Amino acid sequence: MQPRTGFFPEVNTRLQAAATFTWCCMPEITRLNTQDPGFRAGLDRLLDWEQAADPAVEAVVREVIAAIRARGDEALLEYTTRFDRWTPDSAAALEYSLETCRQALERIDPQQAEALQLSAERVRAYAEHQKLASWSYTEVDGTLLGQQVMPMDRVGLYVPGGKAAYPSSVLMNAIPAKVAGVAELIMVVPCPEGVVNDMVLAAASIAGVDRVFAIGGAQAVAALAYGTATIPPVDKIVGPGNAYVATAKRMVFGKVGIDMIAGPSEILVVCDGKTDPDWIALDLFSQAEHDEDAQSILVSPDGEFLERVMQSITRLLPEMPRADIISASLQGQGALIQARDMDEAVEIANEVAPEHLELSVEDPQAVARKIRHAGAIFMGRYTAEVLGDYCAGPNHVLPTSRTARFSSPLGVYDFQKRSSLIHCSPEGASMLGKSAAILAHGEGLTAHARSAEVRIKDSFDSS
Repeated sequence: MQPRTGFFPEVNTRLQAAATFTWCCMPEITRLNTQDPGFRAGLDRLLDWEQAADPAVEAVVREVIAAIRARGDEALLEYTTRFDRWTPDSAAALEYSLETCRQALERIDPQQAEALQLSAERVRAYAEHQKLASWSYTEVDGTLLGQQVMPMDRVGLYVPGGKAAYPSSVLMNAIPAKVAGVAELIMVVPCPEGVVNDMVLAAASIAGVDRVFAIGGAQAVAALAYGTATIPPVDKIVGPGNAYVATAKRMVFGKVGIDMIAGPSEILVVCDGKTDPDWIALDLFSQAEHDEDAQSILVSPDGEFLERVMQSITRLLPEMPRADIISASLQGQGALIQARDMDEAVEIANEVAPEHLELSVEDPQAVARKIRHAGAIFMGRYTAEVLGDYCAGPNHVLPTSRTARFSSPLGVYDFQKRSSLIHCSPEGASMLGKSAAILAHGEGLTAHARSAEVRIKDSFDSS
């Protein structure tokens, strides 16, 4: 039984949303002022998000990984029936052909195809600038030192499925891998009820994915990490997923590489008070509608502007199809913060280290130079974060949960490996060998020292 394909857009009109939305859902957003005595405690509470391990999820994932390792395709088929609610005829039926993906590209709406193509071109053009290059230099004595950059052989791409489809995730993960030179890119996507979104397959065709399998969940991650008779093992797994997928990625790390363990989506907007408050409200909504755990924060030195944004939120929220989710997100994790001035607003942004940072200010490039921690920086009043989600060019896979303090966006470099190059001349080996031997003896590693000493020029000259 092959999974069915098709495009099923969400049917949820603005009228329906307004009819079902109740005023009890209007959020009470946290309000903070840096000059209040309780500001620091309030900000700490706002940022105190940690993805605690769920023992029940961990138990299921351990069972799934063990079963895939022990029984391969047999277990994969069983979990597909159990979790995705369709029964493939065989493991071979899990794979989509590249021709099927190409047909999906032809089948989708021409405007959707054009938008995917535009996004792919821009992501690819940006990625081309990220490629690391091999280099070397030769010292006076003839010793060559350098770095050799090579792509990974095979990478697995997990694409979420189920309630929503994410063709943009396909492009953002697959294109940098292909620009890096990855020889084989294996995509997995869950297909509940045996249905997959045509735009996801179309994006796979555009991005140059090599193989596509209709599997998801922890079982897909395990299959990519350890391999089965049908699914080849990969060197690295990238792409977002639910708690089971994230837990599985954490558990297989070490056997394979992973990109990151992503938390809920985040946006922080720094505004000088001169942007249309409706624009800012919608920018906050754009992250809040992801899920109830997403975080949207606005920081401004203009208290009156914060009030106007709150009025915009109150007026615009009932029009949103996902109003209940946005409301829960803003009430649970959102905040409007009044800073003393723009410099203090920037300090707050650096402390939050957000996934997405909008600088809705007069001179955004000057302000950007003061930003030390952010996944992506969107500069100016016209640069909505959503452009980065889809088609600006830079990658939308970004560090969350304050990990921008030490992590970077997904890029070509995540699919390349660096090998150090060392080629000693006889003179260089002799000179370096003396220092190496001294250090080795100091560490009590005699064989290390002797290995260096036999190449010291005095040693082989006298022999």
